[in-house]
Amino acid sequence: MEKIKVGVIGAGFIGPAHIEACRRLGFVEVVAVSGSDQSRTEKKARELGVPLAYGDYRDMLKNPDIQAIHNCTPNHLHYQITKAAIEAGKHVLSEKPLAISSEESAELLRLAKEKGVVHGINFNYRQFPIIQQLASMVRDGDLGKVNLVHGSYLQDWLLYETDYNWRMSSDIGGRSRAIADIGSHWCDLIKYVTGKKIDAVFADFSTVHPVRKKSKQASETYQKHGDNVEYEDIAIDTEDYATVLLRFTDGTKGAFSVSQVSAGRKNRLSFELNGSEKSTFWNQEEPEKLWIGYRDKANEVLMADPALFAIDARSSIHHPGGHNEGWPDAIKNMMQHFYAYIRDGKQLSGEEPPFATFLDGHISMSTTDAILQSHATEKWVKVEVLEV
Repeated sequence: MEKIKVGVIGAGFIGPAHIEACRRLGFVEVVAVSGSDQSRTEKKARELGVPLAYGDYRDMLKNPDIQAIHNCTPNHLHYQITKAAIEAGKHVLSEKPLAISSEESAELLRLAKEKGVVHGINFNYRQFPIIQQLASMVRDGDLGKVNLVHGSYLQDWLLYETDYNWRMSSDIGGRSRAIADIGSHWCDLIKYVTGKKIDAVFADFSTVHPVRKKSKQASETYQKHGDNVEYEDIAIDTEDYATVLLRFTDGTKGAFSVSQVSAGRKNRLSFELNGSEKSTFWNQEEPEKLWIGYRDKANEVLMADPALFAIDARSSIHHPGGHNEGWPDAIKNMMQHFYAYIRDGKQLSGEEPPFATFLDGHISMSTTDAILQSHATEKWVKVEVLEV
């Protein structure tokens, strides 16, 4: 069978992770990368072992052999590039957020449906094996009635005032940073695991560093600077930290916090579900473990093991217990499901697919818009999802 040919637009931190995940599938071939400069993109293509390099994504979209596009660019480019890819008849897998407003995300969802392309958004945390197991437990009523949902997503890569990259600029990253960048993952994961939809939000933001020092030398995400670096002061108008109260459509209550200034927390997405029969807790930095809490007997820790998983969760785990699968494997699972749809000629209609789609991205963007409005007005705001 001929491999599905893929082009990746944007080769910073996340682009190479997409390329590596696609290569693990066996039936997908990354044939091109695109950046904003031809010579730099050619250098990156050589480093990644990709045959074609484009200094302009529009030239990549003209290649008739490329069937699918990965949009791994900064946030402000997501809408225009994804729209152009759909109009060129390409299947699209986009990084989150899908756009920088719910009006834009609604338009992309509408267009993708109209053109009949397979569309996905990289909410990869729902693809961890233990998350698949937990979702199955919730569906089967193993926790009883889920009454409370709470957690956080904490990082420390922006702890210092000298930490800076393009996400600091609202012109590039959008009006929200911590919520749009990592809070979107938390909200999508809760929606997936519990099946509950967020109905209303009450948010409070904090910008710990209202002025940051930007290095005059170019740097990549998570890169540290040495001594003797020259800086310029940049005013910051996006949040370093946020806490959000939640009301779900079924009456359940919850809350979560996000922070990019929490020392020692590298990528700690965590949440707890409190049910009428038992509680569960998961932390992405220890992804193979699920804590299970009881009132009347000793608590347990379930280790990821296909022999212990529910039948409908076993397809997401690929190694025996003790052979831990983590973040890159969750992305690989995302790609596996996405490209299986393309390979098998499936359409995104009817039953819900096993990966996040533009609909999930649109719901996420609508939630972010409501959170922004809540912080600005200091009021509860209902999440309004524009119909498409």
